[in-house]
Amino acid sequence: MVAEAFLLLACFLAILLLAARPLGHFMTGMVLDRPVAGTAAIETQFWRWCGVSSSEMNWRQYLCAILLFNLIGLLFLLAILLAQGVLPLNPQRLPGLSWHLALNTAISFVSNTNWQAYAGESTMSYFSEMVGLAVQNFLSAATGIAVLFALIRGFARQTTDNLGNAWRDLTRVTLWVLLPLSVLMALFLVSQGSIQNFSPYLTLSTLEGVHQTLPGGPVASQEAIKMLGTNGGGLFNANSAHPFENPTALTNFVQMLSILIIPAALCFSFGEAVQDRRQGNTLLWAMSLIFIVAAVLVMAAEVKGNPHLTAFGADSAMNWEGKESRFGILNSSLFAVITTAASCGAVNAMHDSFTALGGMIPLWLMQLGEVVFGGVGSGLYGMLMNVILAVFIAGLMIGRTPEYLGKKVGVAEMKMAALYILVTPALVLLGTALAMMTDAGRAGIFNPGAHGFSEVLYAVSSAANNNGSAFGGLSANTPFWNLLLGIAMLLGRFLPFIPLMAIAGSLAARKTQPESVGTLPTHGALFVALIIGTIMLVGALTFVPALVLGPVVDYWPLSTH
Repeated sequence: MVAEAFLLLACFLAILLLAARPLGHFMTGMVLDRPVAGTAAIETQFWRWCGVSSSEMNWRQYLCAILLFNLIGLLFLLAILLAQGVLPLNPQRLPGLSWHLALNTAISFVSNTNWQAYAGESTMSYFSEMVGLAVQNFLSAATGIAVLFALIRGFARQTTDNLGNAWRDLTRVTLWVLLPLSVLMALFLVSQGSIQNFSPYLTLSTLEGVHQTLPGGPVASQEAIKMLGTNGGGLFNANSAHPFENPTALTNFVQMLSILIIPAALCFSFGEAVQDRRQGNTLLWAMSLIFIVAAVLVMAAEVKGNPHLTAFGADSAMNWEGKESRFGILNSSLFAVITTAASCGAVNAMHDSFTALGGMIPLWLMQLGEVVFGGVGSGLYGMLMNVILAVFIAGLMIGRTPEYLGKKVGVAEMKMAALYILVTPALVLLGTALAMMTDAGRAGIFNPGAHGFSEVLYAVSSAANNNGSAFGGLSANTPFWNLLLGIAMLLGRFLPFIPLMAIAGSLAARKTQPESVGTLPTHGALFVALIIGTIMLVGALTFVPALVLGPVVDYWPLSTH
């Protein structure tokens, strides 16, 4: 089992990094605000039709454009979900959603969270899936990448207040990155057995004479952007454990790769854009080391399983509960780490059925801010905020003004970075406390004790960090939970944009300083250790008391066996 786990992890990372490098090189041109070869005329005509100016924006204009774009998307999707019952492509004649579920779902997909408080096959029409949810899967992913582009330009440019054009970035990312990759991914999924149709659901009789309904829908197309955009919303309640979404072991491996390929590629783009590939490699090393440790811990916990089973005479204690037998324990464990390290939320196993420690690691990865590869765009800009904090700490230790990539990091940048880092922990801890203090919050908890608390903590952590996966065991489709998680998703996604863009604008206006003897090298093993230490110090310690009340207490009876 150890050799199998090592081979799986090594093959995954090797293929991921080999595939990510050329994609990262391709996106470097977009970061540098260059049109893709042969597309300049198409882009110009497109913006003319839309009546959009292609002139450069400062950080306030860029921020306003991004927020306005997503507000329009939110209202558009909300209208579709409320009016679903009278819209076309609804062969099952599914009614419109309740106002609180529609609002929660609209916020969820616009914020790249894709939290689903509903079963997709019994709630969403084909029109809602394609025109509503799938469109926002593309646009929310493009939003995260566009914001990252603006931040990278803040490091790469000097003595300017221009950070590019939001409309240009959104267009290029959608048309030349997300759309082509999604088409290829969808075709591959169809070739492996994933379905893609607009047919009514089929009612069949089994050999036992029982009637069974087989749902259909545009599954492959939704599945492709769900993974590539680190979205996570599926057509079926079983998500990527469903054979129509994830038919084979090969599609399972490709889906895991597709979740992390764009986040990994953006690290290469960052290194090339700032003209120092070592910087991108350093961030990749920090991400990869944390990822490997997390994957090993989850695999070990699930393989070890419950020792009480062997005490009662079972042949094996391995934890198969809640896992798809087609994929096995190791692939299910790796999928859980990937989807929570990234802000994806797609699952091929029930995280609620993981062991206490096996479930704690995915929860903890989200609470770190999902900076271990992370979501498309959001993972790298979250990591860069931790890098700014790391160079500040290093500056204090060596008695020098902190700087990164030749840019001085001043008081204003540190205040903004601190605000960015504190937003999601505040949302998680306050939201969890509110849920546990109120009758409406506690009413949704089905499992008592520490495990029930873990389910609440996981749900709020997933929402505030824009992940979207769930532990399960929590009845979240109520007005209280839909509103609480909706607010957490909304603030967790868009509130950090303000300090982030302010930092980008401040850095772009500064002149790059040449390296000197006292300049702290921001590459190599020492800086990798400093980044990881900063992430652990800020991210991990913040949630230690909450984790002790949940997963650690849940684990205690097993540890005393």
